[in-house]
Amino acid sequence: MKKYILFLSIFSSIVACAQTKKSTTTKENEKPKLVVGIVIDQMRYDYIYRFWNKFGNDGFKKLVNQGFFCKNTNFNYVPTYTGPGHASIYTGTTPSVHGIIANDWYDKKTAKNLYCAEDNKVTGVGTTAKEGKRSPANMLTTTITDELRISSNMKSKVIGIALKDRSAILPAGHTANAAYWFDGSIGSFISSTFYMNELPAYVQEFNKKELAKKYLSQSWNTLLPITEYTESVADDNKYEFVAKGETKPVFPHNLPNLYEKNGGLGMIRSTPFGNTLTKDFAMEIIKSENLGKENATDFLAISFSSPDYIGHLYGPNSVEQEDNYLRLDKDLAELIKFIETQVGQGNSLIFLTADHAAPEVPAYLMDLKIPAGYVNENKLEKDVKKYLAANYGDSLLLSYSNQQLFLNRQLIETKKLVLQQIQEDVANFVQKAENVSEVLTATTLNNTQFTEGARYLMQKGYHANRSGDVLVNYAPGYVDFPHYGTTHGSPYSYDTHVPLIFYGWNIKQGSTTEDINITDIAATLAMILNIQFPNGCTGKPIQSVVK
Repeated sequence: MKKYILFLSIFSSIVACAQTKKSTTTKENEKPKLVVGIVIDQMRYDYIYRFWNKFGNDGFKKLVNQGFFCKNTNFNYVPTYTGPGHASIYTGTTPSVHGIIANDWYDKKTAKNLYCAEDNKVTGVGTTAKEGKRSPANMLTTTITDELRISSNMKSKVIGIALKDRSAILPAGHTANAAYWFDGSIGSFISSTFYMNELPAYVQEFNKKELAKKYLSQSWNTLLPITEYTESVADDNKYEFVAKGETKPVFPHNLPNLYEKNGGLGMIRSTPFGNTLTKDFAMEIIKSENLGKENATDFLAISFSSPDYIGHLYGPNSVEQEDNYLRLDKDLAELIKFIETQVGQGNSLIFLTADHAAPEVPAYLMDLKIPAGYVNENKLEKDVKKYLAANYGDSLLLSYSNQQLFLNRQLIETKKLVLQQIQEDVANFVQKAENVSEVLTATTLNNTQFTEGARYLMQKGYHANRSGDVLVNYAPGYVDFPHYGTTHGSPYSYDTHVPLIFYGWNIKQGSTTEDINITDIAATLAMILNIQFPNGCTGKPIQSVVK
C-alpha cells in the first residue's frame, strides 16, 4: 500500500512538472495578435505634458496611464530627419549601418541627388506620377517587420501606411505585403509594383470616397475656443507661414478657398485632417485585411505625417500645432478603441514614438534675446568653392547637402592631390565660419572612435560609402531655413528627445528615466516577439520593458 501511495505521489509530481513545463513553454511562445507601430512625424517629448490638461482620457493619456513610458528616449545620430528616423526605429541601427543618411543625398556613383525611397526599377500603382517609383531598395539592412515575416515563414502580414512615401515604405521593410502613401495630385493612397500590380479592391473603394476633398471642404477652425490655447503664442504673429490667399496666418483657415492655390488636395498634409485621413485608412486596412485574426502576429506600421508639415509652417509654439495635437489625440483615441474592438482587449501591442523633434523658431528666440539665428548655406558653399579655387586652381566641390561637403575625388586623383590634406584644409576653413560648432573629415570619422557628444552622433550618422568628405554641425539654435516655422536635423536635445510609449499586450504600467536610444525599439520588439533582431541591429532591449 505504501509503495502504491509513493508511486502515485511520484506520478503526480511528474505530471505536475510536465504541466508546469507545458504552461511555461506556452507562455514563452505567446505573442500578440497584432503589433501597431505609431510614429508621429515631428513630435517633441514635451508635447505630452504641455497639452496634458487638454487631452482626453483615451488617447495620449491612456497610453501613458496604462502603458510604459520611456521618458528619456533620444536619437543617437544625426541628421534627425524623417527618412533616417523611420529607418532607425525599425532597423534598430543608425545610418552608419542601414545607409539612409538623409531624406535625399548626393549619390557619388551617379553624381545626382538620390531620394531615400527612390527606385526607378518599379512603377506606381494607382498613379502615373513619379511619386509611385518608390521602394525600400536603398535601405541596406532588414527591419523588425522583415524579421517578423521571416520568422513566421511569411505568414505574418506587414503593411505600412503614411501620407509620406518614405514613412510608409521604410518601416514596412523589404518583405512587406504592402505599403501605401498619399498622392496629393489625385488625392488617393497609392503603392508601387514593388508590392503589387493592382491596388486591392478595398483600397480602390476607399479612394473613391474622396475623403481628402471632403476634409478640405471645411474650414480649419480651433477645436476649443481660441482663448483657451494658453500653451501657444498669440495666433497673429510674425513667426508663421502665410498661405497663398491669406493675409495673416490666423484662424479660421478657409481651406475650400485655399487648397487649390496651395498644392491642391496635397494641402491636406499641412492640416490636422491629414492625420484623420491616415487614421481612417488604418482602420480600413485592419478591418479589410483581418489583421490580428490569424495565428501569426501581424504588424501595421502607421506614421502620422501632418505634425511635421504643420511644424515647418507654423512652429512648435503656434496655435496651429497645439490644435493639431488636440485633434490627433482624438484620432488616436478612436484608433486605439477600434484596434482593441477588432482584435480583442489585450491582444494588441502598440508602441508610439516620433522620427525626430524640433527646435523653437529661431526668430522667436532672437526676439527673446536667446542666442539663435540662421545659417546661409548657399553663401557657405560659395565661400568653400572660392577657397578651393584660390588654393588648388579648381573648386573641387561637387555638392553641399545635409551639412556634408562632397569633394570631387576623381579630379583630386587626376591632379595627384592628397585627399586627406584637402579634407583637412576645407574643415579648417569651414570651422572659422560664423555659427559653426564642429567640423569633421571623413578620414577622421573612419579612423577615430568618438564616444559622446555631437561628434559621436555625427559618426553614427556617417556612412563611409554614402556620406560626404567633410561634415558640418552648427551651433545650438542655428538653422538653414526661412524665417518662419521650424526645421530639424541637429544633434541637440530639442531635435533628438522624443516620446516612447509601449502599451497593450503584456506591458506593465510604469515609466523610466533611463537613457534609451531610438535604436533600442527594434531590439525590444524582437525580445517580446521571440524573433531575430534585424540583421544590422545595434540597439539593446529595454530591460524595464521586457523584464
